[in-house]
Amino acid sequence: MENPKNFSVVQIKSSPEFSEKEKVNKNNKRYKWILLLKAHKLIVFLTWFTNGFTALHSKIKKRIANSDRIEETHNNRGKLYKFIRIFLIISMAALIFEIIAHFQNWNLSLIQPMEVGGLLHWSYVAWLSFRVDYIGPVVIMLSKFCIVLFMIQSLDRFVQCMGWFWIKFKKIKPVIEEPPNTDDPSSYPMVLVQIPMCNEKEVYAQSISAACKLEWPKDRLLIQVLDDSNDETVQVLIRNEVNYWHEKGVNIIYRHRFDRTGYKAGNLNSAMTCDYIKDYEFVAIFDADFQPNSDFLIQTVPHFKGKPDVGLVQARWSFVNTDENLLTRLQNVNLCFHFVVEQQVNGHFLDFFGFNGTAGVWRIKALEDSGGWLERTTVEDMDIAVRAHLNGWKFIFLNDVRVLCELPESHETYKKQQHRWHSGPMQLFRLCLPSIIRSKISIWKKLNLIFLFFLLRKLILPLYSFTLFCIILPLTMFVPEAELPVWVICYIPIFMSFLNILPSPQSFPFLIPYLLFENTMSVTKFNAMISGLFQLGSAYEWVVTKKTGRLSEVDLVSMAAEMEFKSSNHQSLLQRRASESGLELLKKLREHEEAPVVKKKRNRLYRKELFLAFLLLTASARSLLSAHGVHFYFLLFQGLSFLVVGLDLIGEQVN
Repeated sequence: MENPKNFSVVQIKSSPEFSEKEKVNKNNKRYKWILLLKAHKLIVFLTWFTNGFTALHSKIKKRIANSDRIEETHNNRGKLYKFIRIFLIISMAALIFEIIAHFQNWNLSLIQPMEVGGLLHWSYVAWLSFRVDYIGPVVIMLSKFCIVLFMIQSLDRFVQCMGWFWIKFKKIKPVIEEPPNTDDPSSYPMVLVQIPMCNEKEVYAQSISAACKLEWPKDRLLIQVLDDSNDETVQVLIRNEVNYWHEKGVNIIYRHRFDRTGYKAGNLNSAMTCDYIKDYEFVAIFDADFQPNSDFLIQTVPHFKGKPDVGLVQARWSFVNTDENLLTRLQNVNLCFHFVVEQQVNGHFLDFFGFNGTAGVWRIKALEDSGGWLERTTVEDMDIAVRAHLNGWKFIFLNDVRVLCELPESHETYKKQQHRWHSGPMQLFRLCLPSIIRSKISIWKKLNLIFLFFLLRKLILPLYSFTLFCIILPLTMFVPEAELPVWVICYIPIFMSFLNILPSPQSFPFLIPYLLFENTMSVTKFNAMISGLFQLGSAYEWVVTKKTGRLSEVDLVSMAAEMEFKSSNHQSLLQRRASESGLELLKKLREHEEAPVVKKKRNRLYRKELFLAFLLLTASARSLLSAHGVHFYFLLFQGLSFLVVGLDLIGEQVN
């Protein structure tokens, strides 16, 4: 710089010292930018993680603070809950042990007896020896047993799907051999329609309205509204609705029982004792939230014509609130598979399936020959179907005939429904097993009833689902000698979930949530199955599924027209019924209509699900120490799904 004339431009540019410094400066700048970018990404991630964790923590605190304390009483803490709690405590202690061993580099294969130092180290070595010699073989045996059950049940589901593909490929459908003569109303058989209900003020009007609009000769049709309500206000509302349709010329009767013995079965059985029942040949049954189309009887009853051995025609359910929340979407996957695959395949190949309790038409003679409605279980529909099958009656399933109804929108309601649906079959299995063995049906039908219908699909499914994925899998993280293969926890479950979703292709985005949710519900199903099998206290618990009274768009238009017509005559109708219902009930009804109803949302905590969530998350932490890939992610997401359900974050909250 002091003598710039002594250097040429070429010499300056080609100076080696200058070029090296320039490269170093450029590298330093690039390195700084890379560090800044990484720091920015780290800050963004930490911010996102902190915000998410804070939001989740505040949500959990809010749920705990506002939770329903009913489940915290000792009466609701069963043996399964105590077992899960003890298992969680042992797993957390084992995890702490394993973390210490991991950072201390303790390894049984590398440790010599003289190298053991300290009580903790000696305890860990003793635990490893005891685990390898005694615990490992037992866990391996249990896991193999559950895997065998898992594969048998998966094979059964695969065979059912193949049967469905065959029906779909061949376009097989039940056909009406002889349609009724529309010109001669006397050619129509006498049909009875029964609508059992109990304190269901949200849906009584729409179900009665749908039944009264059924297309059938009026003198060949009778509608029975079977009310078991103990709420006097609801009784008045239902009675007035029946009177409204009676005045419009519909042949409809209101029946109320003061004693709710036998629940739904007792209600139906009481209605069948009326003298006029002998004049009717068929009976259609609809629960209070079901809304049949006006041509329901036209599409179902003619299937009995020319088939004297057919005792039941069952229609398929469809739902008005499928897209209400994640819970209803996942339920839709299960029920679509049940109707489209299970019911359709069993109906075509075996002429037998479980009656769904509603949206079906029975031949009254089949009911009478089978002993009528019995009150011995909480699944009276399955009970009558099994007894009718043992007496030689055949069933027809109509996949193209759909009846609108509601799905439970809250997890509490859904859980109670599933408990009844899974405890009842085990009660029935104990009661029906001697009758099945003594019956005159073929050996194949006996084997189908015992091993497929009851044991495989009602007992083994919840047994292996809960035991394998909620107990054995986290246990194998602490007993690596019994580690489950990847195809058991990943490939086969995903494939089976894929088959389950095939009947409802719009649900494919929910494939993984469906798999996780089914494993989460296995706790409820397993508990219900055990209580029904061993006659525990909750086995005979009957809780009416809560409804919201949702309507489809078409039903909303028709209901609005009806309500407009009713409102003009409402006050006069109430006055006319005052002498029948009593002035006191009339006053209560008016107060009920005028008083603003304030409903408070409440939350619930589900202890079994919460403890299982912590158990699975503890096992996922242990699998992380062993560098397990699929096992870690499965346990992590399954634990989070249990946490979501345990905190009642799925579905709507209950009013």
